[in-house]
Amino acid sequence: MRLPLLLAALAMPFQATAATHVFCWIGANDYRIEGYISYPDTAEGWLLTENTVTGFGITGWRGETYLGEWSMKDLTPDTSFTLRFNTRTMAFPMGGYPEDGTYQEWNADGTATDCGNPGFGFNGGNRAQDVCVNGVFIDESGIAPDTPLAISPNPDTPCGPLPMSALPIPRSHT
Repeated sequence: MRLPLLLAALAMPFQATAATHVFCWIGANDYRIEGYISYPDTAEGWLLTENTVTGFGITGWRGETYLGEWSMKDLTPDTSFTLRFNTRTMAFPMGGYPEDGTYQEWNADGTATDCGNPGFGFNGGNRAQDVCVNGVFIDESGIAPDTPLAISPNPDTPCGPLPMSALPIPRSHT
């Protein structure tokens, strides 16, 4: 009786599950990115590239001001998209050298001016890690090129708790 059920289960197409993680990049002058990356569970232990991820997206902020977003659904043949992600260290290799696999361009190339208008992108080059907003390189967002960028330990708040200025002020009930 159980054999037909087992055979039926084995005949079903195999569905690979996916891993999804969130991350947070903190730039200079209150710039930040909240993002996610998805990839097949079968890719565990690999250095993933833009060709092996199944989902990727970023949203840019300056303080609490929304700057824009980009995801793989916006990908075109003209989009600057180079991605490296190490599933063993759970981090994006940084440092800015393509030959070392430490270069990242997520809708922003080395000049960080090709993110579109409107548009948003991130560049992890050899000069700095920085953002592009509406086709403009935002130099003041830049931080050191080898600053680590790892998966967030808390998927609910990838950038940590909200600053005190963003929390609601309690009101007395008199």
